[in-house]
Amino acid sequence: MNEIFFNNSSMPVLCGCDLLTAAESFYHADRIVDFNILIYVISGVIYVTEDEQDYQISEGELLFLKNGIHHYGKVEIAKGTRWYFVHFCFDEISGVPVFGKGDSVMRQYEPVRFGAVLPKKLTGLQGSVVEMKIKDFIDYFHSSDDMKVWYINSKLSELLSEICFYGEGQSAGLSDRICDFLGRHMTEPFCAEKLEKHFFLSYKHMAAVFRREKNITMQQYHNRIRMNAAQSYLRSTLMPVGEISSLLGFNDMLYFSRCFKNFTGVSPTEYRKKASQVY
Repeated sequence: MNEIFFNNSSMPVLCGCDLLTAAESFYHADRIVDFNILIYVISGVIYVTEDEQDYQISEGELLFLKNGIHHYGKVEIAKGTRWYFVHFCFDEISGVPVFGKGDSVMRQYEPVRFGAVLPKKLTGLQGSVVEMKIKDFIDYFHSSDDMKVWYINSKLSELLSEICFYGEGQSAGLSDRICDFLGRHMTEPFCAEKLEKHFFLSYKHMAAVFRREKNITMQQYHNRIRMNAAQSYLRSTLMPVGEISSLLGFNDMLYFSRCFKNFTGVSPTEYRKKASQVY
């Protein structure tokens, strides 16, 4: 399986990340690299073979490739396929320096170690917390925050931790299941009645649990994932604003533009212009 072990005795270090759209069809690169790779597919399918094991990564699916292992493409990846990637390695921590008791001599001690294996592949992540965190992480990497050089690796650690324990929390957490539901219905107007019918719970109860656990309302979360999707389309495609508006379930383009400006502070056209200047 070529598993990647994630533990508290090493700091993940970012090597690179981005959102890509295939301008032409292609085969995955034939290579051996010294960093691990996270691939998350937004649309289309990516085909890659690692150590003679074939993988197909479809929309809403995530795969890790391990450093030092040969991987390549057997099947052509279609034009228009869109995906996030994160390249990372680990900086091992051998010990923590502390003062010896009763003297001023520095010594090393071995920290308590614990860890877990990153899941090789996850599926059904559309609209999930994992998808949102990957998107937020890459947006932060491309932001103009002068302090990101200090924080990017700690945010990477948070992202890997979320992925590592996602399955465990997903089975039990109502708020995470609500996030998944809202993600799957991202292109529809928010509807409290649909939530009640799906979960067989009162809207009042769900709203209270969600606000307590996520520190945001369900309506705000629904709007956030729609606006996040809009930003991705504006940054990585040439789709007209009206087409993006319709794709995300807005019947009125002007209303969509108002929602987008309230969320980002700029109009969709201004956002696309600024994003093109960054690249």
